[in-house]
Amino acid sequence: MDASLATALGLGLLLGLRHALDADHVAAVSTLVTRERGIARSCLLGAFWGAGHTTALLAAGLAVVAFKLTIAPAVEAALERLVGLVLVLLGAHVLLRAVGSLAVHGHEHKHAGTTHRHPHLHLGSSEPGHVHLVRFGGRPFVVGLLHGLAGSAALTLVVLSTIPSPVGALVYILVFGLGSTAGMLLLSGLVGLPVAMAARQGVRLQMALQVVAGLGSAALGAWMLAGFAGT
Repeated sequence: MDASLATALGLGLLLGLRHALDADHVAAVSTLVTRERGIARSCLLGAFWGAGHTTALLAAGLAVVAFKLTIAPAVEAALERLVGLVLVLLGAHVLLRAVGSLAVHGHEHKHAGTTHRHPHLHLGSSEPGHVHLVRFGGRPFVVGLLHGLAGSAALTLVVLSTIPSPVGALVYILVFGLGSTAGMLLLSGLVGLPVAMAARQGVRLQMALQVVAGLGSAALGAWMLAGFAGT
């Protein structure tokens, strides 16, 4: 392997790890992870996100290398808007689930021989069920796919300008994708750790984390949409 290519691949792996920490990636995965109660399931969500992200990068890279296609700025901007919209929807979905876990029940009490009925607020259960990989991984895979498409334009242009070999360029994108997958897996585990600890303390604290993640994702998505609206 050429020394310059080996250096580029090593750099691609490090950049992929760093890429997983982008704000929109963290916000998207946090909305997914806060629904879980186990670190293993959280890491699995991150792996599915990374798989979708890498698939999008490879598809875009293959199209650029094989067919000499270019990604128009208008298309890139539209994909970025789509990512912002997805963040808003993910945040809203988490908030609705958190609100939906609240239930008001009436309980009867007797005071001095008189029966009174008082409403009480209860939190729904969030016990984990069996993992069905297609259903479990479908959403993070699609979210990762959209993020990969939105960020593919700048990446493929940089790769093609520095690596003259088409095969080398595709290998670089694959290594970058593997780095981002590994980074997202680790990030999901780190986010899932306090979520799992909160779940052991009770559903109330986990629901609070869901509200924080939902508000953060919706706010970031709205900020992205507002930024593009002003251009």
